[in-house]
Amino acid sequence: MKSFLKKTGKWLDDRGGFSQLLKPLTTHFVPPGTKWNYVWGSATLFCFILQLLTGIALAFLYQPSVATAYDSLQYIENGAFLGSFIRGLHNWGASGMVVLIGVHMARVYLNAAYKYPREMSWITGVLLLGITITLAFTGQLMRWDGNGVWTGILAAEQMGRIPFIGDYVAYFFMGGTTLGGETLNRFFALHVFVLPGILVLIIGFHLYLVFRNGISEPPKPGRLVNPATYRKWYDKLLKKKGIPFFPDVIWRDVMASMIVLLILLVLAVAVGAPKLTEAPDPTFVKVEPHPDWYFEWIYAIFATMNRHLEPYFLFFAPVLGGMLLFAIPFLSKGGERSPLRRPWAVAGVISIVATLVSLTYVGLKAPWVPKFKAEPVVYTAIPKDEHIQKGVDLFNDMRCLYCHKMNGKGGESGPDLTDVQQTMSRDQIIIRIINGTDDMPGFGSTLKKEELNSLVDFLMVEQKKEILKNH
Repeated sequence: MKSFLKKTGKWLDDRGGFSQLLKPLTTHFVPPGTKWNYVWGSATLFCFILQLLTGIALAFLYQPSVATAYDSLQYIENGAFLGSFIRGLHNWGASGMVVLIGVHMARVYLNAAYKYPREMSWITGVLLLGITITLAFTGQLMRWDGNGVWTGILAAEQMGRIPFIGDYVAYFFMGGTTLGGETLNRFFALHVFVLPGILVLIIGFHLYLVFRNGISEPPKPGRLVNPATYRKWYDKLLKKKGIPFFPDVIWRDVMASMIVLLILLVLAVAVGAPKLTEAPDPTFVKVEPHPDWYFEWIYAIFATMNRHLEPYFLFFAPVLGGMLLFAIPFLSKGGERSPLRRPWAVAGVISIVATLVSLTYVGLKAPWVPKFKAEPVVYTAIPKDEHIQKGVDLFNDMRCLYCHKMNGKGGESGPDLTDVQQTMSRDQIIIRIINGTDDMPGFGSTLKKEELNSLVDFLMVEQKKEILKNH
């Protein structure tokens, strides 16, 4: 049996040349000092492989049709063997991939590993970052529930506001002027075929560049990169002090990947994928659409930004940001690599991380989202004033507490109305209710004069805490 297996192995290697494919891995040397700080790239690659495997498993059961997508997801989540676990693993694998590629790029930037001769590795890394983010975005609409559909509608609305090309971008992603079957088909094709295929090609080229140009040596203060002599110096370093990648270094990559897998398994079991909301219905507006957590910072920017500036931000921010990322290796080809001698680089990374964390927190808190579960207020003054009571009823019927707060309860997207009579006159309140604002509809065409007066009289009452209570 042993002889048969040995002969079979020799035959396969002779015909397929598998040992030659693995030869670069077994003969590759890396600079000394490449410790745990170098595992982020391989951990990201592991997450991508995990996404491919779990994605294939989900694709066996997922039906990309408006009529059946939601039901197929319900079956995956509640009926299929290990369906909920695989869906959770795929969901958290996406989060892991986004986080790890971000950490990997931050590490490369801090160590200035984008300098000569690794400019192309940085450029392909930027492309991988962009495609990973796009892949994560398309995956959210694949959750064909109320949250996923409305998030897609809001995203398409934002795309449509991009100057000059907005209508074309929105039409391309939507597959028309409205969200429907064509939208799901396009997102399915992008998420399952197009983007993973492009990602595989770029990853392959990215890995080839790693073997061709080598892994950057750990930076040392005062050791400058000179493009004229670097390759000769690097080859001499490897010949003198190089460490075999296999097996001396690769074990760290394997261990890091196993740690990532363990974390993802725990999250998949303990937390799982986002719960499916109601079946998608574009006519049902009483929803609170939220993107996945790694897009919350974008959500927060749009929600807090002046709406007149949003179209320009949508156009210029990605363009200028992408241009800056691509330009980094050409702005600094040589020189110092150590972060100890590049304080502005360290400060820039810290500022970006702090901004993203802060915006993500604001996005998760979402004070601008209407509180659809806000309970109505009740008029408890004795004796009750029928005129004020009518104003209270109108206040509840118009769902004012969805956006406004009173007596410490209600929404936060609108001003607190508890003591509004102290900041606005009666006439100012009437004008605001009739005409509305950028963030509030006008009610002049729906309220009768008597109703308007009752509502305003209620809002003008002082010490509302003494005459109102919440259920």
